[in-house]
Amino acid sequence: MSVEDLFAEVAAAHPRCVWLDGGGARKWSGARSLVGWLEDDDVSLTYSAARREVLRHSGGRSEVVGDDIWEVLEREVGPGEQWFGYLGYACRTDLPATPSEDVPDAIWLRPSHLTVIDHEPDGHFVDLTGVSVPAQSRDTRSTGYPTSPAYRAAFDQVQEALHAGDTYEANLTYRTAVEAPADPVETYLRLRSINPAPYAGFLQHDVEDHRAWLLSSSPERYALIDEDRTIETRPIKGTTPRGATAQEDAANAELLRTDPKLRSENLMITDLLRNDLAMACEPGTVEVPALMQVESYPSVHQLVSTVRGHLRDEISTVEALRRLFPAGSMTGAPKLRTMEVIERAERELGGPRAAYAGAFGWISGDGPADLGVVIRTLTTHDTTTWQIGTGGGITVRSDVDEEAAEAGWKAERLRQALGR
Repeated sequence: MSVEDLFAEVAAAHPRCVWLDGGGARKWSGARSLVGWLEDDDVSLTYSAARREVLRHSGGRSEVVGDDIWEVLEREVGPGEQWFGYLGYACRTDLPATPSEDVPDAIWLRPSHLTVIDHEPDGHFVDLTGVSVPAQSRDTRSTGYPTSPAYRAAFDQVQEALHAGDTYEANLTYRTAVEAPADPVETYLRLRSINPAPYAGFLQHDVEDHRAWLLSSSPERYALIDEDRTIETRPIKGTTPRGATAQEDAANAELLRTDPKLRSENLMITDLLRNDLAMACEPGTVEVPALMQVESYPSVHQLVSTVRGHLRDEISTVEALRRLFPAGSMTGAPKLRTMEVIERAERELGGPRAAYAGAFGWISGDGPADLGVVIRTLTTHDTTTWQIGTGGGITVRSDVDEEAAEAGWKAERLRQALGR
């Protein structure tokens, strides 16, 4: 049985399940799929930042077990246990972020059944390096992504803050609601086919009043924590579209590699991540083993850096993830002040970020963890109204029409998966 058929059966039979999908992985992220599902008396957690409630779901009952998702995860995730889920953008209540209006701000599952599938022996390992696809031009006149008045107003707010010195770079995003009654499993299978990614995956939490589906095709690592307590993050900042020909594709990649604006975006976020890791790591261990490398995906080239350090003895796995949260690539620099700027600027851009810009993956009880950033991701609470988040980094040298077009074509594969 294929992994696709296995998961279709699991999702049909079990309201709470997860697939961390290694079929489109890179060598740096491994090539294994993890498929897990819960029985009725297994435990899942949901978090509402608006109500400051963490609920524990088991045996058909739901009870409040805390008001902080990080504290509850510290308590609930036992040694040797492996939990799967996501943390939405508003999960740190000490930072400015509007709570979700539809899907829970966080969901975590403890499956009693877990199947591991190795993709490489079957020849399913996907390496897209050097593969070109139909072009998506940065020219808004030919992309069909005109700049909306709301986006232009938000962009102007960010530019004012940049020129005032309140921020050096801000990640301006927006959400689009797509009305498309669609089966989540079928939609995800289309998405993984047209946009394979290292942090691909599917989460289903079909529990009354706490429903959510998350369909991820993210290329970005939020955090990997190894057995030896090394923590690594791989921020993405800087994006160009793929080209229609090999020559055009190579030119777009070279632009990404050499353009001062794109390189400055990545450098500022890399420096922010060095600071974030320094708050959790032993002095002198934070390093940047890879700076501004080009990685190629089906629709885009991305500029990626790697930041790594060794956690201090007193820093737990959950605490390390909390200190890093949310990903600096999704906020800007400096983090707190920039989050205040984008919180105001994004108010008219499609609602709260919700799961978008958060983290999705697995954690273990004060042990290893591996999570991606929630980008290139579809979410829904009813399988009819789907949310797409998209955006990009803004600096003083940014052009509003170029940035609007970039945000548009970043979301194109998600629309295609919904048949739009």
